[in-house]
Amino acid sequence: SPQLPDSQDLPLPTVILGELGKDPQNPTICSYGHVDVQPARKEDGWNTDPYTLTEINGNLYGHGATDNKGPVLAWINAMETFRALKLVVNFRFVIEGMEEAGSLGLENLLEEENQHFFSDVDYIVILDSFWLNNKKPALTYGSRRNACFFVEVK
Repeated sequence: SPQLPDSQDLPLPTVILGELGKDPQNPTICSYGHVDVQPARKEDGWNTDPYTLTEINGNLYGHGATDNKGPVLAWINAMETFRALKLVVNFRFVIEGMEEAGSLGLENLLEEENQHFFSDVDYIVILDSFWLNNKKPALTYGSRRNACFFVEVK
C-alpha cells in the first residue's frame, strides 16, 4: 500500500477479476481495462462538469469516457453479444482503478494469479488504447514490455 505524507497507509482499490464460462474445450479471452482517470476541473477546458456524463447533439461527454470507461463498457456489451449468439468462448476480465498512477499493486496480483486465474488464458485484449482521430480507432498490435512467441518442436 502507498503511504500518505503522515505515514498513514492508503489502501489500494480492489482489482476486479471476473470470468464468464469455464469450458476447457473453448478458447479463453482475457480483457484488461481501467476505470480511474486523471484529475480534471471544468477550468481545464471542459464545457460541462467532467464528472457528469452529458449528451450534446447525440455525443456523450464525460471524463474517462474514452480512457477507459467506454472501452470497458463496450467489451462488456461484446461479451453479452457473444453469449447471445452462443459463440463458444470463455471470458476473463481484469478491471483496475490505479492505471493512471502506474497500476500500483497490479504486477503483484498478476504474479499471484499467473498459475490460477490466468493459467488457461489463450488471448488477451487490451482495452486501453487510443483513437487516431474522432472517427478512426487505432489497432494496437503491441505494447511495451510484452513479447509473444510461438515455438513448434518436431
